[in-house]
Amino acid sequence: MSIFDAPISRCEAIHEMVLTDETERECAREHGCPPDRDCPLHGCFAERSGICEEATEILLQTSRLH
Repeated sequence: MSIFDAPISRCEAIHEMVLTDETERECAREHGCPPDRDCPLHGCFAERSGICEEATEILLQTSRLH
């Protein structure tokens, strides 16, 4: 059995459940949303995630190398 307490919402733009405990920018990057998309969940995301933007960039660059 698994317990998942993270806040989630359904995104109608991508038709998936997304985590809202991250920033809107992090979510868009994770789901491949174009920069000009009007996010249907705008205002529902955390203003600051648990991972700083710099760390997120480093993790993304590292994952692309593998």
